[in-house]
Amino acid sequence: MRPVKTDRLLIDGTAGKIEVDVSDPGAGEGGRRGIALIAHPHPLMGGTKDNKVVTTLARTFHALGYVALRPNFRGVGGTGGVHDEGRGETDDLIAVAACAQEKFGPLPLVCAGFSFGSFVQTRVAKQLSPAQLVLVAPAVNRFPTEQVAPGTLIIHGEVDDVVPLTAVFDWARPQNLAVVVIPGGEHFFHGRLHQLQDIVTRHFK
Repeated sequence: MRPVKTDRLLIDGTAGKIEVDVSDPGAGEGGRRGIALIAHPHPLMGGTKDNKVVTTLARTFHALGYVALRPNFRGVGGTGGVHDEGRGETDDLIAVAACAQEKFGPLPLVCAGFSFGSFVQTRVAKQLSPAQLVLVAPAVNRFPTEQVAPGTLIIHGEVDDVVPLTAVFDWARPQNLAVVVIPGGEHFFHGRLHQLQDIVTRHFK
């Protein structure tokens, strides 16, 4: 993997500053392939940009040549505001994406999210139409998750006890979406983060 150097930025949002960790592979050999915007799980349940699933996704996209951005949602870390049930969080992710494309150029955008972050990214995708959407353990049984575009990469654990696999199948089935299942995987993919990394890597190579 490429060595990862991470910078911390504060971006203007509608409720205050948005704290974002940015890992830029640089414009050298191979150049930047795109921008990967990664959303963390529920902030009222301990979710932050430093969640292991989120950092695994960031390292994976960085290795693939993407500028990886991990913002904190409202009220978490250095991000201003208070939790807004996905509404303000959607606005904040759109602001981060706009800032990234201003800084790095109009590169293809990948929106990725874990759990609650997946729900927010389905809302972002309705407005930004990213080149690719990646949903990891999408919390479709807990939040009004939007329908998504064909080709969306959906990854779920077989024994997830927070979001049962059957709930994801029920959400995906009417949309004719495939779901990649990690056997034995639970909601946080303990002991299986390498499989998550491999699935994303194969999909984007």
